Parts: sequence; structure tokens; C-alpha cells
Amino acid sequence: MEVKEMVLEVMRRENKPVTAGQVAELANIERKLVDKAFKELKKDEAIISPKNCYWEPKVK
Repeated sequence: MEVKEMVLEVMRRENKPVTAGQVAELANIERKLVDKAFKELKKDEAIISPKNCYWEPKVK
């Protein structure tokens, strides 16, 4: 599974806004990989930030 997919899966499973650190801990992957995935997901408009430093999947 690609890191972006893992990040989105963790975010969906939590069902609430999460930080990159929380995603890294829950998915057991390095924080820098989560940061890179977040950057790509933001570019793809797949995630949104309801409050500062917290992210959640964009509802389609």
C-alpha cells in the first residue's frame, strides 16, 4: 500500500481531524513520510484543514 493510501485510511478510520504526528503514530510510519504524503494530498485536494495543524479527508 502506498503511503498516501495508508495516511488516508488512518484518517478515515479515526473519523476526526488528526495531526501528522498522530497519523505517523497510528500508521507506524516515519513522520517525514506522512508530511510528504500530506503535501501531495493537499495538492490533490484530497484533504482539508478544519483547524490549524489538523487534517481530515475531503468529503466528495
